[in-house]
Amino acid sequence: MKKKQLLTLALFFTASAAVQGQSWKMYEQRAGSQEYAGADYVTLLDSTHVSVRPTGQGSFAVCKVIKVQNLKGALSNRVLKYDYDPLTAAAAFRRVTIWHSDGTSTEIDVAKTCDYVAPARAIYWGARQIMLELGALRPGDVIDYEVEKKGFTYALLADLPTDDDSRFIPPMRGQFYDIVPFWATEPTVRKVYKVVIPKEKDMQYQFYQGACTSSVRFEGEGKAYTFAMDGLMPFAKEPNMVDFFDAAPKLMMSTTPDWREKSRWFNKVNEDYGSFDAIPEAQKKVDELIKGKKTEMEKIAVLTHWVADNIRYAGVTMGKGEGFTLHNLKMNYTDRCGVCKDIAGTLIAFLRMAGFEAYPAMTMAGSRVETIPADHFNHCVAVVRLSDGTLMPLDPTWVPFCRELWSSAEQQQNYLPGIPEGSDLCVTPLSAPDNHYVRIHADNQIDEKGTLKGSFTITAEGQSDSNIRRIFTTGFQSEWHNTMERQLLNVSPKARLISVDYGKSPKDYQKAPIRITFRYEIPSYAMKGTDELVFKPFVMNNLYTQVMSYLRIDTSLETRKYAFKDACSRLVELDETLRIPAGYQLQNEAKNDEISGQAADFEGTLRQSGNKLQLNTRLALKKRVYEASDWENFRNAVNTSKTYGEYLVIKK
Repeated sequence: MKKKQLLTLALFFTASAAVQGQSWKMYEQRAGSQEYAGADYVTLLDSTHVSVRPTGQGSFAVCKVIKVQNLKGALSNRVLKYDYDPLTAAAAFRRVTIWHSDGTSTEIDVAKTCDYVAPARAIYWGARQIMLELGALRPGDVIDYEVEKKGFTYALLADLPTDDDSRFIPPMRGQFYDIVPFWATEPTVRKVYKVVIPKEKDMQYQFYQGACTSSVRFEGEGKAYTFAMDGLMPFAKEPNMVDFFDAAPKLMMSTTPDWREKSRWFNKVNEDYGSFDAIPEAQKKVDELIKGKKTEMEKIAVLTHWVADNIRYAGVTMGKGEGFTLHNLKMNYTDRCGVCKDIAGTLIAFLRMAGFEAYPAMTMAGSRVETIPADHFNHCVAVVRLSDGTLMPLDPTWVPFCRELWSSAEQQQNYLPGIPEGSDLCVTPLSAPDNHYVRIHADNQIDEKGTLKGSFTITAEGQSDSNIRRIFTTGFQSEWHNTMERQLLNVSPKARLISVDYGKSPKDYQKAPIRITFRYEIPSYAMKGTDELVFKPFVMNNLYTQVMSYLRIDTSLETRKYAFKDACSRLVELDETLRIPAGYQLQNEAKNDEISGQAADFEGTLRQSGNKLQLNTRLALKKRVYEASDWENFRNAVNTSKTYGEYLVIKK
């Protein structure tokens, strides 16, 4: 039986190589058209062929044919690279041929392939790259290569196939899924993805955000699913747009019937592993933390914040099972470090020791998870069942020193709880802008020399609080004063900080929302002319812009094709009372604006009353992820708010 499987695999790769060798010439002819003329290089063919065994194990033949069109294209392709994760796959160059324009060819020795540890940050799970140097290329050269890959998601792999293939069988035995981007970073004449599964298996699939040619055919003992697109051009990116997976063409497929089955599997694999088993030393800490806490929310909050603040984010591989099993409490509590699944696993164990029903959940930070049950996840969180029966999501990884229990930087995000009865996909709700307010109130006066004196107080909650408070919770105390001073220097390099009051313990984020009061003086803040002063409103002049993430969204765009995102929903209230010298009058017209919409609201006034100028603005941004149809409302609200930061002229 094993010999038959090896023979089938050999024929699979041989047939794949033969097909590529015979077919790319027709694509080279197409690449001669005008639409490809300006490209440094053109991918003539991007083909992936997958053979799936009854166990769910997949064998991949990844073939690419690239034509070099100029010297820049030659430099870009002189080294072939292929990324892989040894926890999920094994990969090697099978063949590499360079076809020259004079009809000759050069075979590259794949034995010279280098296999290096890939660059990493924070998560050191040993991701790798295979690289092969091709030498000097010339315009007109065609690179024809094939990578063979064997593996699946959530497996610990090392070398390419040996006599023992059992280690390639996926944890969810018999199931196969794939997520295939059908966008291109360079002009591509043809892209093909083909997967052959055993006849007895069923597979569901969907092509999103575009169209392709697709077919299902019987081939021998299997069913062949083929998907193809012609004439792919580099996907046009918009500033601040959603992830490519949420906007560009993609293919999702899975043999798993539904998310409920995946949910039950995720629950069982971690329960069987003993990920959340109690240990005496941790039970002692839990009892200490919840002592005196009366309500379930008080207990949940104290446990979540302790785990968030005390388990450092640092990922090193612990061996087989990385990616789908949560390390046990003994390891996590001892090491006090780990990645999201270790931090979430610690919280789940803590909650269970406190008498709660808690489970792990998978989520995708950054893009949407579709209804096709293909594992598009990159993050692990927790859920706890409240007394009313509802499941509440908790994310200790994203809320260190944050007043939230679930980060609103993850609102409108899909997640899948791993519960015994199984769960469908869930989505986190919108968080009201008021939950993340930032308010600046300034009381200033300006004299005839243009010197500004006064004070302002900033208060904030939720994600805005975390942003402003970060210097106190994670920064050096020796830098606290300098950081406060820099906020004023951002307004004017002549600013002098007289005093700042951030309370006795600004580190204590759980006590109350952040509140900081500044007193200052800024000589020559206003430009002085003949009987007139010109200046910008202080609160609108580059003050605490770090928390105003919407300012980093390009609102000069009149229209958008794709959805876009901000850091978080937010309420921004900026108020200033400015006493001006006697006899001076505001030359600008008084302002009064009001905008209301599904995406954003804005209210603003600017007026003079006696020797005072009064400015009040209120901008409410209601989402984290916006549809393209929200752009007009969002853009109008933000651009109108920006007009209140324009120069003011007062004249005697």
